[in-house]
Amino acid sequence: MLDLLAQSVVHADNSWINFDVNALFQNFWSATFDGLTFGAVYGLIAVGYTLVYGVLSLINFAHSEVFIVGAYGVVITLTTLGFGPSAPTIGPAEIIMDLLLALVVGMLASAVTAFLVERVAYRPLRKRNAPRLAFLITAIGVSFAIQYIIFLPFVGGANAQPAVTMFIPEPIFDVFGTIITNQQIIIVVAAVLLMVGTDMFIRRSRTGRGIRAVAQDPDTATLMGVSKERTIVITFVIGGLLAGAAALFYVMLVPSGVIYNGGFILGVKAFAAAVLGGIGNVRGALLGGILLGIVGNYGQILLGDAQWADVVAFVILVLVLLVRPTGILGTTLGRSKA
Repeated sequence: MLDLLAQSVVHADNSWINFDVNALFQNFWSATFDGLTFGAVYGLIAVGYTLVYGVLSLINFAHSEVFIVGAYGVVITLTTLGFGPSAPTIGPAEIIMDLLLALVVGMLASAVTAFLVERVAYRPLRKRNAPRLAFLITAIGVSFAIQYIIFLPFVGGANAQPAVTMFIPEPIFDVFGTIITNQQIIIVVAAVLLMVGTDMFIRRSRTGRGIRAVAQDPDTATLMGVSKERTIVITFVIGGLLAGAAALFYVMLVPSGVIYNGGFILGVKAFAAAVLGGIGNVRGALLGGILLGIVGNYGQILLGDAQWADVVAFVILVLVLLVRPTGILGTTLGRSKA
């Protein structure tokens, strides 16, 4: 009996975890490029966390719902334009115009949601000088409130939105036997351009200097003529705009992944990316997102189950923070140099 029990335990262990180094070597480049693509999406969402934390020292857990509202905006726009489970039979120029419209709608939807979250939930707390714990609890409450507003049948409902396929990915070039598609290139290049633009805006524009001043010392910044309230609103809106852009790329990767609570896991990953790269650091958000996406892909192939991707990524996060608690880049928004 003990032998049978031992055999069953070994069998269960072998089915539960499969440490396959050969599989990782065989799929190394495909896992790398897929992880890079998803990591770019994580990085864009992570900017919202990192900017708000840099200015207010607040972890805005409602940011995941800001993202999912943008995703609904993207899906509704594309569905209205005639997109469905199959790729549309229209010309490239028309597809580009439709995607740009969906991008604008998604960004506006997320930006307006971020603005309302700040005005309705956080501003009254600041006026009352509420403790930080009150902000944290409010953030969690707002997150659930938005989820269940979307859950209402006349808003979004309990089921995922119909699949929306924007175009069929086409191979562009080959890297060590791995095909790189136009979809992957579009997402990564667009994400990097948006992040570079945001970083330059924060570092070189007058508004960006105001954001960094408020992040470093809000009282002194106010004395120097910087409007703290206006700066906070701009910070939330910038994070919302990037979350809306990430929503388009997410729908591009996961056509049937838009559901009322679909932002939760992505939000957790994006927050982890912000912490990994260095919370309050715009460049760190992109770096953390890419690393999280790539390492997670390596983990699921090495261990033989997609469910291990998140576990491995967060284990790496913990290990990095044990060595460097401020994250890889470590510089906060208030200390960043122009």
